[in-house]
Amino acid sequence: MWDCCEGDVLLLLDSSGSIKSFEFSRLLDFLSELLQPFRLGRGHVRVALVLVGTESIPEFGLDTYDTQIGLQGALQRTKQLGGDTNTEQALRLVQSLLAQPEAPPTVLLWLTDGVEPGEVDGPMAELRRVGVSVLAVSIGHGNYQMLKRVVTPPIETHLRFVDIEDIGTITEDLREAIIELLRAECLQVCVLGSSSVVLQWRPVFSSDLGTFGLHYKPDPSDGTHTTLTLPGDSSWAELTGLWPDTPYTAWLVPDHSIPSRRNLSVSFRTLPERFGPARVTVSDLSPGGLRVSWSPVESPNQSPVQSPVQSPIQSPVQSSVQSPGQPEQVQSPVQCPVQTLVQSTVQPEQVQYRVEYGEIPSGPVRTVTPPPHQSSALLTQLRPLTEYLITVTALHSSGQQRALSVRACTPEVLPPLADLRLSPLGPGLVQVDWQGQGAGLLGYWVSWKNEDQPSSSSVYLPSHTLSTWLTHLSRGSRVCVSPVYRSARGEGLCCTAHT
Repeated sequence: MWDCCEGDVLLLLDSSGSIKSFEFSRLLDFLSELLQPFRLGRGHVRVALVLVGTESIPEFGLDTYDTQIGLQGALQRTKQLGGDTNTEQALRLVQSLLAQPEAPPTVLLWLTDGVEPGEVDGPMAELRRVGVSVLAVSIGHGNYQMLKRVVTPPIETHLRFVDIEDIGTITEDLREAIIELLRAECLQVCVLGSSSVVLQWRPVFSSDLGTFGLHYKPDPSDGTHTTLTLPGDSSWAELTGLWPDTPYTAWLVPDHSIPSRRNLSVSFRTLPERFGPARVTVSDLSPGGLRVSWSPVESPNQSPVQSPVQSPIQSPVQSSVQSPGQPEQVQSPVQCPVQTLVQSTVQPEQVQYRVEYGEIPSGPVRTVTPPPHQSSALLTQLRPLTEYLITVTALHSSGQQRALSVRACTPEVLPPLADLRLSPLGPGLVQVDWQGQGAGLLGYWVSWKNEDQPSSSSVYLPSHTLSTWLTHLSRGSRVCVSPVYRSARGEGLCCTAHT
């Protein structure tokens, strides 16, 4: 996966005096772990580091290190500057490090405590205008509205608030966000079957930038080929009605209005005709259970499945091909961001299905054997916020077996705020006390709004803080506190202040 990325990562690291020495050391450790898997150098990923202080400096440039040994050593040797938070000067240095036009994508990762960063909206907007994707990690209370303005959408994956002691919990998610931005331009096979294939490609453009022509043909052929016309924002397509055990070539030709540098192509060979379920999907997700369903299988002489796969954006489920039968401990398969799989078929009356499921990365496997006529099974007594590997195996009367697997993650249980109290202390002064509950609690959003003001104010506080003072409140001001968990914000409580 790490070879599929090409682009530049510019690190903007707060090195001012507001960052404690242990926090700075922990930030460097975090960057070391975050970047360790990537292949470095031109044609892969280049990394530069700019330190923010009174006189911000470029610690090293994009072409300084092309090996992990060199980069990791440089991060270990980096010293804190101290002084003021001169982020504006640091952003000018970042602009000087930017590559020339037509270069691979660029990501700016800003690590800050949010203390007086200066006027950064303008410089950040200029970076985004030239195509730089801005991500931010705040280890302090920060200014949420300012950070929300400067980062590149989607905010949920590109803006993170975290206590310095818990910063390791966001490493994997942030790395995935960077990979998504730097994934190299390519056309590749995602899911391969005997009569169908799912292709994915990058880059993905906007729907108002024309269309793609996806062409494919068997090899060899008489020169004729089949063409699918797809909107510009497409990122995958399923080709059906293919011949089993046959080599094919597919190529993607963008419309003349789409600024692509080259056409993309891929060659593949369909699988031999084999028996197995036609598709496997997951639905009715809850913290403690889910439903797994499979479509009826067909005989090899029947036509292949024509139904399209579901968009990966619309479902949290990921799928992959799994060999018949699972081992004693579930092993995580290669990820593929498409929900359903299409394979060869078999007569329904000749098949008994077996459903096996267990936690990822490892855990005991449980088995359900539904009646032969049943095409779904309800899996219960699951753990919340846990990823499961679910395998449906078709057991043919002739002894042949074929299995398909999907990955599904149960949602998190997000307990609401337990209690909220407001205690007037004087004119315009209120003490706010609350009680949180539940595992995975990261902190709280405290917001308030005076009746005579058009907008509200807010502050983010860490999980160990259960009280704060609010000043300049008018009578009838509305104060709300919401718990923040790793995956989402929980249900909060609101009270009216009587100062």
